[in-house]
Amino acid sequence: MPGSKSPQNGVSESSSSRTDEETPLLYDNDQLKPPSNQTTTEETVVVDEISNRLLVVTLGSIYFGVFLGALDSTIIATLSAPISTSFNSLSLLSWLASAYLIANAACQPLSGRLTDIFSRGTGLVVSNALFAAGNLICGLATTEWTMIAGRVVAGMGGGGMMAISTFVASDLVPLRKRGVIQGIGNICYGAGAGLGGLFGGWVNDTWGWRVAFLSQVPLVVVSGTLVFFTVKIPAKTSAKSKLSRVDFSGAFTLVVTLVLLLLGLNSGGNIVPWTHPLVLISLSLSVVALAAFVWVEANWAKEPVIPIKLLLNRTVLASCLTNWFTTMATFMTTFYIPIFFQVKGLSTTAAGLYLIPQSIGASVGSLGSGIIMNRTGKYKALGLLVLTTFVVGTGLLSTLTFRTPERIAFIYAFLIGTGYGGMLTVTLLATISAVSHDHQAVITSATYAFRSTGSTIGITIASAVYQNLLLSGLHQRFDGRDGAADQIRRIRDSLEELKKLPRGWHDGVFEAYSIALRGVFLTALGLALLGLVAGAFMRQHTLHSSINRRDSH
Repeated sequence: MPGSKSPQNGVSESSSSRTDEETPLLYDNDQLKPPSNQTTTEETVVVDEISNRLLVVTLGSIYFGVFLGALDSTIIATLSAPISTSFNSLSLLSWLASAYLIANAACQPLSGRLTDIFSRGTGLVVSNALFAAGNLICGLATTEWTMIAGRVVAGMGGGGMMAISTFVASDLVPLRKRGVIQGIGNICYGAGAGLGGLFGGWVNDTWGWRVAFLSQVPLVVVSGTLVFFTVKIPAKTSAKSKLSRVDFSGAFTLVVTLVLLLLGLNSGGNIVPWTHPLVLISLSLSVVALAAFVWVEANWAKEPVIPIKLLLNRTVLASCLTNWFTTMATFMTTFYIPIFFQVKGLSTTAAGLYLIPQSIGASVGSLGSGIIMNRTGKYKALGLLVLTTFVVGTGLLSTLTFRTPERIAFIYAFLIGTGYGGMLTVTLLATISAVSHDHQAVITSATYAFRSTGSTIGITIASAVYQNLLLSGLHQRFDGRDGAADQIRRIRDSLEELKKLPRGWHDGVFEAYSIALRGVFLTALGLALLGLVAGAFMRQHTLHSSINRRDSH
């Protein structure tokens, strides 16, 4: 009810001291006390349940934005190689993805607190405006740095659109039913992600990659208009002075950590040797910045980006780490499956087709998991099942060669998508069920922070593995030949060079590409296995059937 209060600054407290096989061992059965630098006087608003008709209108409006955000994610995955080629730098590929994802990592965790203060509707309108502006900048970019700047702006908006849509569902839908709603949202995401690769490839092959960005702008304007008129959830805190509690310092130190890590990993062995001062200093400073981030979150921030106290909850920590590892692996496969097929000789449009089964799988896994949890009220065993599916799909993908029948890749991608989509829904409900109602937006933001940093680090690691293995493979095979250094540089900067290789180069070049891509997929497999291990540590909590739930597990 508006004005009603919920327990604050802690994990949900059990109504009984009874202990059984589902009782958490680490803080899940005791309420955490707030840290000394936080207060518990803030008023929390719990929104009344609304009619089904109004719920459909509200969620339909925000999920249109989710669709557009997903469309953009696979447009850029498919077009990264053509864009990088047009700027004569395949090393730009990782920056196109990472610039967007770093902005996600900074803004998604803040979006929970900011929209508590300024309302979900305001946050969605601002996010749509930023997303449209970023795509406009990308479509008009004439330099690499302008392109990267556009991806940063788009990432700020796209991250907010994705995260706030989840907050709105949490505000309006009881926890037990939320798995189904989240599944429907992920179907919208899957539809956008599935069509984005195909749409981006078709637009690139027909009009050029710039049109793929410019054509999104009017659609995002429509999305912003819809949420302006339909999302009417009041701010959860009454005083704008609460803005002083937002953790801008945590967001800043997190961004510095990621940028330095990205700079070091992208430069090492690619632009300069691993022993070069640029690499050593960047990676060392990233460790220092990470330590500063942890200190800020634990000791300084009033409302931390990643609440260290809540991470003492075993289920919360396990869910966040599961998201972190599996998102790293997923973004590796999402960005490098199209490159695999473009190297194989397929057009950009045809390569984009291979993202569709992964998106369909994500929709099936997410909605199916939501329906199962709605009926059973359980998620732990289901979580292990979907994570195992994810590991199997990633493992099979690592067996791909340029001689593998192309239809087999559809099956592998579908399994990866099914496992990842199911994981998203399971871990979201596991995390939310482990904390009290007033911590839902904060802990959901923290989950998104783990996903965002995971996606950024995953792309960065994949790029480092790919570029280093490719460079090493090419030099091993062709050093000593006339003009080898210049030819290797051109091969690494543009996939178009694969169509006009000198005599005697074809087999060696494709072998080097095959080893580089397999290295990426094997790295993804290792991360998928770590995600499965982390997921095994989640504990079962109650999935409540009402919004104003009792905090008992």
